[in-house]
Amino acid sequence: METKTFNKSDSITSAFEKVQLSRHPQRPYTLDYIKLLFTDFIEIHGDRVYGDDKSIICGLAIFDNIPIAVIGQQKGRTIQENMLYNFGMMHPEGYRKALRIIKLAEKFNLPVISFIDTSGAYPGIGAEERGQAEAIARNLKEMSLIKTPTICIVIGEGGSGGALGIGVTDRILMLKNSYYSVISPEGCAAILFHDSKKSPEAAKSLKLTADDLLRYGIIDEIIPEPEGGAHTDLETTAKNIKIALKKHINALRKIKLNKLIKMRYKKYRNIGIFIQRKGG
Repeated sequence: METKTFNKSDSITSAFEKVQLSRHPQRPYTLDYIKLLFTDFIEIHGDRVYGDDKSIICGLAIFDNIPIAVIGQQKGRTIQENMLYNFGMMHPEGYRKALRIIKLAEKFNLPVISFIDTSGAYPGIGAEERGQAEAIARNLKEMSLIKTPTICIVIGEGGSGGALGIGVTDRILMLKNSYYSVISPEGCAAILFHDSKKSPEAAKSLKLTADDLLRYGIIDEIIPEPEGGAHTDLETTAKNIKIALKKHINALRKIKLNKLIKMRYKKYRNIGIFIQRKGG
């Protein structure tokens, strides 16, 4: 589907417009934020099992004089870059690489910062043969128990298990014009309506915007973007992210680790509301 172009003066109101903006080809990616937010970044490669997945950037850095571990999904702007980064869709070795860095952070008591920006995990046969589902499931389990503070930020697309595989954290933050959903609007429209043209209707029903998710208690904070979107002013967007990260890292570091894990468990157990009817 063609990406809509937004100007600073545009009023972005509908859920599907925000989905389109989250995919804007000039929207900042993980490496853009790493350059502005952190110093002394050292990238770490490979999962020590199969290979190095370029779609996930992992490493160690300094944030506001605090040593941290950073992981983030990376997209490309050119055909060559998108081939290199696989459009931000991770393979199982990418999830294992991310978990390797998270475990390293736990060993040295480093906060983990995770940037989410993917339409979903890579669905290819090779990825399935190498254990895609198992790799994501293992990350969900291990991240829920990791003994160090963790924060994730949805900076663009937050699609399905591909996003969740690096998103089980103590704090979930979202940029104003990002989305986080179990499925893309196009996928939902194809399944429910058998018509991709109904993607805007699906986006509205999915409740995938930052405003929706904050209202339902799924995320912890919405990070503001400049008028027109993050791509119109990268420096301001990075500054807003820095303010939020600093606040949450300082708060989480004051909590004892055993209590932090219990709070994390309770956080995810409380997500979702259901009604059980008598006799039904």
